[in-house]
Amino acid sequence: MKILVLNCGSSSVKYKLIETVGAEVLAEGGVEKIGLPDGFLKYKRRDGSKAIVELGMTDHKGAVQAILDILTDKVEGCIKSYAEIDAVGHRVVHGGEKFNSSVLITDEVKEMVRQCYDIAPLHNPANMTGIDAITALMPDVPQVGVFDTAFHQTMPPKAFMYALPYKYYKEDGVRRYGFHGTSHRYVSQRVCEFLGVDITKQKIVTCHVGNGGSITAVDGGKSVDTSMGLTPTEGLMMGTRVGDVDPGALTFLMTKHGLSAADLQRVINKESGVLGVSEISSDMREIEAAVNAGDERATLALDMYENRIIKYIGAYAAEMGGLDIIVFTGGVGENQTGVRENVCAHLAFMGVEIDKELNARTRGTETEISTPVSRVKVCVIPTDEELMIARDTEEIVSKL
Repeated sequence: MKILVLNCGSSSVKYKLIETVGAEVLAEGGVEKIGLPDGFLKYKRRDGSKAIVELGMTDHKGAVQAILDILTDKVEGCIKSYAEIDAVGHRVVHGGEKFNSSVLITDEVKEMVRQCYDIAPLHNPANMTGIDAITALMPDVPQVGVFDTAFHQTMPPKAFMYALPYKYYKEDGVRRYGFHGTSHRYVSQRVCEFLGVDITKQKIVTCHVGNGGSITAVDGGKSVDTSMGLTPTEGLMMGTRVGDVDPGALTFLMTKHGLSAADLQRVINKESGVLGVSEISSDMREIEAAVNAGDERATLALDMYENRIIKYIGAYAAEMGGLDIIVFTGGVGENQTGVRENVCAHLAFMGVEIDKELNARTRGTETEISTPVSRVKVCVIPTDEELMIARDTEEIVSKL
C-alpha cells in the first residue's frame, strides 16, 4: 500500500508517503508557518536535494492541498493522482483512556478525539485539522489515527495514578498518560529485532531524548512506566520545558509574581528547560559548543539534562527488577555522543560498559555501542514513527 502519513501541528504539517512493501519512502517534507504570509512547503526531491515553495496559505486544508499538489506534480511528484494513495495515517497526540491502539477514523472516533481537547489543547485540535482536511479533499480514502498515548495504556495504576484526591482522576481523568508512545513502541521492537532477542523476555529502557524527551520502561514488550504525565511537560529536562518540578514552587511563583494560568503555561513550556537555565539556546548542539568554550551556565544546563536521564534509567531498572537493554533515540539520543557517554559512565555500577570509540563515531545509525562484556546491551536505534504509523494504517485498512 501507499500510505500518506501526516503529523499536523498548530502551524505546520509534516508528511511522508510510504510504500509499505520494502518500507520505501516515496516522498517527504512539510508545510510551515500556516496562516502567515511567508508560509512555505519544503520537500525532498527524488535525487535527494531539497526544495522550497512559497505558499502563504491560510489554513491546514490549504497546507494539505499543497502537499497533495506536490505529490501529484508532473515534474516533482511521485504519483499521478490521489487515487494512488490507499490510506492516510495521522499522528494524534492524546487519546486519553479512550484508545489503547490505533483505530480507523470514524465520526465516533473524531468525537472522542475532541473530548481530549481539554487535556491536550496545543496538540489534538491541530491533529484534528489534518483529519478534517483529508475528509474534505479525499472523502473516500480511509484514515487511521495512531495515538502517542496508546502504547502507555498498559501501565498499571500504581504507575499512572497521581497522589491527588481520587475524584480528580474519576471526574477529570487526571493521571499519567505518557507520550512519544509510537517512538517507544518502534524502537523497543526494533532493538530486539536488531539484537536477535525475544522482546517478551527483555527488560528495556527506551530513551527518546531531543528537544522534547521522555523515557519509558518496557517490560516484556509492554510499557510499564514513562516519564511524561498528563501533559508532555513532566519528566526529563527538555529544550524549553521544565520537566519535573516541585508543584509548590509553581504556586509560589504564581502568588509572588501574579502569574495567571496562561502565564505559568508559557513559563513551564516555552521559557524553561535547557533554554531557561542556560539563557543561551534550547538546541543541545549550541549548548555543547558553549560548554566547550567554558560557559558555566551551559555546563550546568548540560549536567542537569544528563542527570535527569541517569535518574530515570536507574529508577526504571529498579522498578522492573533488572535491565537488559538501553536504547537511545531522538535527535539527541541518536547524535549527541557526549550525552550518551556521560549517561552510561554513571551506570557502570549496573554493569553498563560502552565502547567509547564506537560511540564517538555513531550518529543516526543502528549500532550496539556496548562492549561484549557489558551486562546491559546499549544501542542507538533511529526512531521511525512514520513507518510505525504506516504499518498500523496498513494493518487496519487491509481488513476493511
